Amino acid sequence: MNKPRLLFVVTEDWYFVSHRLPLAVAAGKAGFDVAVATRVNAHGEQIKAAGIRLVPFELSRRSGNPLAEMARLIRLYQHERPDIVHHVALKPVLYGTLAAWLARVPHVVNAVAGLGWLFTSGGWWVRWLRPVVRRVLAWRLSATHSVTIVQNPDDRALLQQAGVSADKLHLIRGAGVDTQVFHPVEPPAGPLFIVLAARMLWDKGVGEFVEAARRLSDAGVNARFVLVGEPDPANPASVPESTLHEWQGRHGVEWWGRRDDMPAVLRQAHIACLPSYREGLPKSLLEAAATGLPIVTTDAPGCREVVNDGDNGLLVPLRNATALAAALQRLIADAGLRARMGARSRERALAEFSQEQVIAQTLQLYRERLA
Repeated sequence: MNKPRLLFVVTEDWYFVSHRLPLAVAAGKAGFDVAVATRVNAHGEQIKAAGIRLVPFELSRRSGNPLAEMARLIRLYQHERPDIVHHVALKPVLYGTLAAWLARVPHVVNAVAGLGWLFTSGGWWVRWLRPVVRRVLAWRLSATHSVTIVQNPDDRALLQQAGVSADKLHLIRGAGVDTQVFHPVEPPAGPLFIVLAARMLWDKGVGEFVEAARRLSDAGVNARFVLVGEPDPANPASVPESTLHEWQGRHGVEWWGRRDDMPAVLRQAHIACLPSYREGLPKSLLEAAATGLPIVTTDAPGCREVVNDGDNGLLVPLRNATALAAALQRLIADAGLRARMGARSRERALAEFSQEQVIAQTLQLYRERLA
């Protein structure tokens, strides 16, 4: 009996490794013939070493000829002949669902990992484009051969309001976290270490984080405010690298760039922070929670799924450096509160966000589609 063929379509190889590789490996062990079509940059060998067939495939995240990219996707699906194609992120979902229909792919699983800068930007052209994208999304996500994974109730409600029926939407909370790799340690000595781990984008709240650091530093607070991540030039909200260099070493701010040793980074931290404007379910906060850190984040879709205000962290309003500084100061000043909230973060990671739960739920969805 032939194995069912599962094809992931992801724009970047690093994102596949970070967010979907454990799922792909588990699918292979569960009896699927697994491949990923993605742009190959620095992680191709890691993907192949995990036993996943790699199909180099370029799909621009920012621009490109839509008809040409659609045609390339159709050719990809006709060549690979998957039983299930799993699209990850907005552009593969928009283009891929139509291409899969034209190529007669039997089953489509769409992962809407947050609704991205298109739904957070205030630019006039984005405001004009937003309702168009919502209508197109509703049309494609309502196709009879497709189902959609959302990561938080806000995105599910938004898509339902756009016209996607509830039975097409499945809530699976993020990519999960490996709670054995990310685990608590004794709080390190030295100045308090607050970490923001994300791509360096304005809509991750990077500017508010740096402004909060300035205010606290000016008030005499001795702490390290560490940015971990790199800019993303393909994203309109990317922070210029020159700006990151300007921040380096001022008001306790450090920019470490991209790091592939996040367990080690988080074990140095006392507090995790992500003042994002909107997320699907931020993996960086799941990793921080599993490490047993108290968290300061925004009362925004995706972020508030990880933090119960006053329980395992503090929620602050969006785009509010004053409130962010006050919340960070509260945790900086109270070691007992940090310990209690960090313990609750670990408990929630184990109970709600483990990688095993997410993988099991996704594999069950694949089996239901095939059945």
